[in-house]
Amino acid sequence: MTPLRFVVAPQEFKGSLTAAQAAAAIAAGIRDALPDAALDIAPMSDGGAGLVDALLSAHGGRRIETPVHDPLMRPVRAVWALLADGSAAIEMAAASGLVLLAPGERNPLAATTFGTGELIRAALAYGCRELIVGVGGSATVDGGAGAMQALGAHLRDAAGDDLPPGGGPLARLASIDLSARDHRLAGACIRVASDVTNTLCGPQGAAAIFGPQKGATPETVPVLEAALRHLAAIALRDTGIDLLPVAGGGAAGGLGAGLILVAGATIEPGFPLVAAAAHLGERIAAADCVITGEGRLDAQTAFGKTASGVAALARAHDRRVGVVAGLVEGQPPDYDVIEQATPPGTPPEAAMRDAAALVRAAAARAARALAT
Repeated sequence: MTPLRFVVAPQEFKGSLTAAQAAAAIAAGIRDALPDAALDIAPMSDGGAGLVDALLSAHGGRRIETPVHDPLMRPVRAVWALLADGSAAIEMAAASGLVLLAPGERNPLAATTFGTGELIRAALAYGCRELIVGVGGSATVDGGAGAMQALGAHLRDAAGDDLPPGGGPLARLASIDLSARDHRLAGACIRVASDVTNTLCGPQGAAAIFGPQKGATPETVPVLEAALRHLAAIALRDTGIDLLPVAGGGAAGGLGAGLILVAGATIEPGFPLVAAAAHLGERIAAADCVITGEGRLDAQTAFGKTASGVAALARAHDRRVGVVAGLVEGQPPDYDVIEQATPPGTPPEAAMRDAAALVRAAAARAARALAT
């Protein structure tokens, strides 16, 4: 009997396993159940964590560590990927993410995307002319102002001084001057991978929806909302670009909007962009079965998340698909096999600690079920 061929394509299990670690655990479980199975390991991302792993796995290349500034302008070293084809993969959270701040340090009035702009500048210095920027996990609501400044734009107040970092100072913005922006941007294609379609402003905008998780209080959310609206108004006046209707413009606190202004970036749904870049459809077509995974499988999974996207590709190629999840809520219809990794009643801290072993065991069960 010919050994089954599996594609292993999970995203991160937030807080416990990276996408690469989850893929390794699932692969080990498949080998436990089916030692002769052929495996194609394809860690995935919807534009957040795991983007670098996903594209390195697909294309090859190397990780590069670059000194940049964190959301509070402290020195930090951030990793990005120089891919074998000469393009770059950047996770903005590596420079401007919540993971870099203690809970008490979260302050979107002051947090900046300057470090993300430094990562883009580093990739340009390596000769990269196509850059994929994943925008999940940000600590910022600065409309991408910091990234713009790192790339040479001047955002000035009424006195002609450059604005200090953060979303709060945008309320004092008087002009946007792009004349000194990095000249290499003119020949670059920047693609922003986002798993959300929220606009920059409004009830579903960056301040209202994402501000609180980044430290905004009920009092500061309207301050940030007004600052972002002011940024959009000045941008329209000085550049002719209307940021308000842009789907995804509110992702990462408006980073996508800022990159549109400074670099003509495009904002694209995260999973399809990453899947296409990783040639996931072709890899699934060459396999018999697919196992994907994520930390929680629930109603939100169907809205642009990795597991749902992998399942859709599997269906398109008439391949059986299983999913391993830390927790499962409801009965999602897109999968042939669903395995919850966490035994009922397990304390969350124990599940997080033993995540790799639990995912491995669940993957073994899924593999056996898919093989029958």
